[in-house]
Amino acid sequence: MQSQSEIKDSFKLLMLASAVTLVLWLIPFAEIITYPLRIFVTLIHESGHALAALGTLGRVNRVALDWSGSGVTETVGGAGLLISSAGYLSTTIYGAGLLLMLRQVRYLRVVAIGTGVVLILMTVLFGGNLLAWLAGLVFGIGFILLALKVRVRIAHFLMSFLAVQCLLNAFYDLRTLVYLSAYDSSRPTDAQNMATATGGVIPAMVWAILWSLISLAILVATMALYYKSLRRRAAVAEGISMAPMLLDTQSRSAADRSV
Repeated sequence: MQSQSEIKDSFKLLMLASAVTLVLWLIPFAEIITYPLRIFVTLIHESGHALAALGTLGRVNRVALDWSGSGVTETVGGAGLLISSAGYLSTTIYGAGLLLMLRQVRYLRVVAIGTGVVLILMTVLFGGNLLAWLAGLVFGIGFILLALKVRVRIAHFLMSFLAVQCLLNAFYDLRTLVYLSAYDSSRPTDAQNMATATGGVIPAMVWAILWSLISLAILVATMALYYKSLRRRAAVAEGISMAPMLLDTQSRSAADRSV
């Protein structure tokens, strides 16, 4: 069972991470600072494609990243619908799942080490170019060191900040996808792949909007769960604060009866 103080501390760190993100938005050329995070989000995106392919009995040929922040995952077989959808949705799911897991500090090291191990395995097995290897190993080893060497509170903040960045980048990418689907259909995107797979019956714009709505639903559900945790904490705290008053009232009643 999660401790109420854990939820409160996690919420404070989440608010701090969100504030730092807002400040970075207002700083000119801050994208230089957040560029590594952009590469990380792309790595999560492409890993989502790869895992979906493997999970549906397909094969992954390679995962490659570009210095512009884009990436590509080459797969054979598997469920095309799930594989193409997994990229954008996996980023949202990872960010949302990270926020919910971080409500309990004891899950911090497990999530960090788990992320690191998955990234290292994806790199060793499917890394398709220099940047994919560089990003996969740096982030993979970095997550493991974060779990084992960094103080818990600092690691908690960094992971919270990363979760916020994943969610924001997921929606930024989906906004770009909607734009490209509407105005530049010649650009290869996951939505265009789905339109091609359905013979044009379901256009790219529909897929882009559908993935955006699903991501929004995931975010709303995550915030609702967080809110319920805070309400539960407030209710427990109120019950604890009322307990001494009730005991005092009961003691006085007992004293009156004895008189």
